Amino acid sequence: MILDNKLGITDQIDLAKIEEKVSKQKAKQLFDSGDIDKVEIGTFSGLSFIHAYLFEDIYEFAGKIRNVNIAKGDFRFAPLMYLQPSLEHIDNMPQDSFDVIIEKYVEMNIAHPFREGNGRATRIWLDLILKKELKQVVDWNLVDKDEYLSAMQRSVVKDIEIKALLKEALTDQIHDRALFMKGIDVSYYYEGYSEFKTEDL
Repeated sequence: MILDNKLGITDQIDLAKIEEKVSKQKAKQLFDSGDIDKVEIGTFSGLSFIHAYLFEDIYEFAGKIRNVNIAKGDFRFAPLMYLQPSLEHIDNMPQDSFDVIIEKYVEMNIAHPFREGNGRATRIWLDLILKKELKQVVDWNLVDKDEYLSAMQRSVVKDIEIKALLKEALTDQIHDRALFMKGIDVSYYYEGYSEFKTEDL
């Protein structure tokens, strides 16, 4: 099924390419323009700002809470009827240590509030929390795709694996532009997008 888009694209492969290119350009702009400093840290409102920023040129639903139930494989994300209370709960979760920040991240992943683009927006959101609270970010280049995806899958039941994986990849290079750009590329690679390098766009 091809998502309705503002560009009138009806071919899935074409849409994937354009989505990657345009939203990576926007991720680059988010960092370079300083707009990233406008994000409300650790809230759904902040995540919604990031999501809208990345995807508003492509999708009407950018930054808006989804209005359908969604699943990946056999895992169902938060049902619509519980989504709003779930997001309010996540807003109120603490974020003053590494462990609770990752717990908050896992809960937001389970909520999966948007129709598409959740992982990519939420990884930026996570890094901004880590940056503010711990003066660290994840060097996503050090996080193996398969290990990350399987740890995230299991985090619903037990988050020990994802905590260990991300803790090992922490760096204090929080203002490093190249690290951010490479991190966007890795984040997209996790989702199957690797046609363009953010730095080159």
